[in-house]
Amino acid sequence: MYFKQLVKEDLGCASYIMGCLNAGVCAVVDPRIDMVDEILTLATNRGMYIEAIIETHIHADHVSGHGDLARRTGARIYMHELAQVSFAHQELKDDEELLFGTVRVRVIHTPGHRPEHIALAVSDTNRGSDPWLVLTGDSLFIGDLARPDLAIPGLEGADALYESIFERLLKMNECVEIYPSHVAGSLCGRQMDAKTSSTMGFERKYNPALTVHSRAAFVRDMNENLPVRPPNMATIIERNKEDYTRHLPAPSPEPLDILSFQRAMKQGALILDTRTPDAFCLGHIPGAFQVSLHGSAFSTRVGFLIPLPPKKNLLLVVENTQDFTQASEQLAVVGYEHICGYLQGNMESWKAARLPMQKLEQLHVEELYEQLNRLVVLDVRDVREWCEGHIAGAWHIPFYELEQRLGELDTTRFYAVICAGGQRSALAGSLLQHHGFEQVFNIIDGMSAWRTLRLPEEWE
Repeated sequence: MYFKQLVKEDLGCASYIMGCLNAGVCAVVDPRIDMVDEILTLATNRGMYIEAIIETHIHADHVSGHGDLARRTGARIYMHELAQVSFAHQELKDDEELLFGTVRVRVIHTPGHRPEHIALAVSDTNRGSDPWLVLTGDSLFIGDLARPDLAIPGLEGADALYESIFERLLKMNECVEIYPSHVAGSLCGRQMDAKTSSTMGFERKYNPALTVHSRAAFVRDMNENLPVRPPNMATIIERNKEDYTRHLPAPSPEPLDILSFQRAMKQGALILDTRTPDAFCLGHIPGAFQVSLHGSAFSTRVGFLIPLPPKKNLLLVVENTQDFTQASEQLAVVGYEHICGYLQGNMESWKAARLPMQKLEQLHVEELYEQLNRLVVLDVRDVREWCEGHIAGAWHIPFYELEQRLGELDTTRFYAVICAGGQRSALAGSLLQHHGFEQVFNIIDGMSAWRTLRLPEEWE
């Protein structure tokens, strides 16, 4: 038996290859669109033909690679019979079995995260008939359980998840290994462990999400403290339902000279500046959004900042062509496929042409402290961070809620935007400037610097 876990830490995604080396055949489970080349290389190097592509469910946080992989290999796509998708696929039923040489895969219908969700119990018949491992998809995570509110009303989803977990998966032998489709960093759960695999016995004993004893308490608990949903999740789900098995990849966007870049701007394309916060603050194209490519959670933060309609074009400002390649790949994973190009010569060419530029002024925390009487402090951190300590009198709007709550702010006030270290505050500052706020300041190093100087805080 051959088994390989592939993990992408940016969104906490895991895909799998499993098969029989002697028979030269394998199946791929939950392939992400940017994993396809790696999967093909691994299968080829092991002398295995990809016979099947199995999706545990319709994913909401990333674009699947099943269409590209099916087009390039001829493999059949498998999904549960409740999946309502437009592409050709083989419908799977509960307890159905698939064989790949000596590898046997049993389908376990485990709704809760989504109605069509399945887990896959995998046996190596060379060693025995019992399952060796189970691919739990988005049901049982390491140290957590899947959120129940993405496709089913939360209470109904949690009730179905209770049945899937306690009456199906936890009935398996404690030695069975667990491999989920999401790990730490994903928004599909709440408090996933950084480890990427476990055993049924260990999770049964130590997973905090399994300690709730009554069904009613479980349903209530699973609908509390859920991560906020990026607005582009609905777009990703619809994208993953469409037929991409015959679509050739779009040609790579080219660098755009200034005139071409401006032409695209006039046609309504939005600008995403992926440089560092410091570089952005020193000078950027007016109206540009800023999310640092090399900061934390790049693609997730773009999803919160720019909830694009499917056909909306995007222009990038990058430091170099390598950054453009990396940025466009990460954006494609979360559904931003209409990138019409990037600024040739980066911001240096824009400056040389003496075109209009905008600055996002920055303040050190000492300067902020001295000017608190004239500035409105806007704290854009998460609720948990806010409750652990914040500046007295500050307004709290998490950055991912700012677009919807702009009406609470006065465009004539002076706003000092702060987060933990300066990345989310620069992002939020760019959003405010995009919407016409002129007196905006980014606080350098944020609350980390404030606490280093032991400046006063209050708690809730």
